[in-house]
Amino acid sequence: MTRYIVRRLLQAVPVLILISIVIFILANAMGDPLASFGGRRRIRPSDRERLTRQLGLDKPIPVQFAVWLIGNDWMGVDLDGDGVAESKGTRVGVLRGDLGRSFMEKRPVSDLISERLPNTLLLMLVSEAAIIVFSLGIGIYSALRQYSLTDHVITGLSFIGYSMPIFWIALMLMFIFAVRFKQWGLPYLPTVGKYDLSVGPTVTQVAWHLVLPVISISITSIAGYTRYIRSCMLDVINDDYIRTARSKGLTEKMILFRHALKNASLPLVTLIGLDLPLLLGGAVVTESIFAWPGMGRLYWDAARDTDIPVLMGVLMLISVAVVGFQIITDVVYTFLDPRIRYD
Repeated sequence: MTRYIVRRLLQAVPVLILISIVIFILANAMGDPLASFGGRRRIRPSDRERLTRQLGLDKPIPVQFAVWLIGNDWMGVDLDGDGVAESKGTRVGVLRGDLGRSFMEKRPVSDLISERLPNTLLLMLVSEAAIIVFSLGIGIYSALRQYSLTDHVITGLSFIGYSMPIFWIALMLMFIFAVRFKQWGLPYLPTVGKYDLSVGPTVTQVAWHLVLPVISISITSIAGYTRYIRSCMLDVINDDYIRTARSKGLTEKMILFRHALKNASLPLVTLIGLDLPLLLGGAVVTESIFAWPGMGRLYWDAARDTDIPVLMGVLMLISVAVVGFQIITDVVYTFLDPRIRYD
């Protein structure tokens, strides 16, 4: 197992380098990073020339990428135009832990990510826990009552939930549980931020502000997961080993959770392993609508301002998470199915 994990990690290095090249080229093709510097006023040509030189935007794209990857001190590239590479404009590169500085915030990208990442992790973990719990319960219940009225109702609601776009779900939840509830004199849910500034970041406030974003993220995923779990359960509950377990006198609960669900969960583990890295990047639409201060809003702001260092930092974090979670998913397979071995 250890050799397999090491081999996968070594294979991931060229993949991540190739991904970084593609992302860097696309990020630089998005627009002019200096367009947002002056706000509504156009910056003067002299200021534009100075900023272009200070940010290293006057260098060819391959040189900019090399500086981003390994640093300008190793490349011998002068970033601030004073004729010396090892100056206040020195960058040590991503390979040595420097994600660069934000063009707009004038702060290290690592600081911006470290501020937003805990908020996204909180939203992600709560949402994923709700998705798994509800989808498992509903999917198993639907499979055990195949073609019943309840199964047909769950199937119909699943298709409806899966077909609704997240932005529409979020806006409808805000309209019903915030606007309408307030008009009706009922306790209404907050719609923006992580907590009420007049109260502070208490556990109750954070939990109260999490309700609508978590529901918005969860509805579509629960609908999709439910259909997947129902299908997987129907594939295994009629297999020979399930009939053998019944013939041995095992209880239905033990057969369901120890035998059927364990084997039916392999595709579910694959889905979760693919979804978690994307949630780590932040639910861009949900975080923007609810003004949740997470990675999604950070990415959206960076894309709007063509803040290339921030874009690269967020996208590379997602790429590393995808590779890492795929390795974790493969390891989990061996615990769920003893037939799978990587020796």
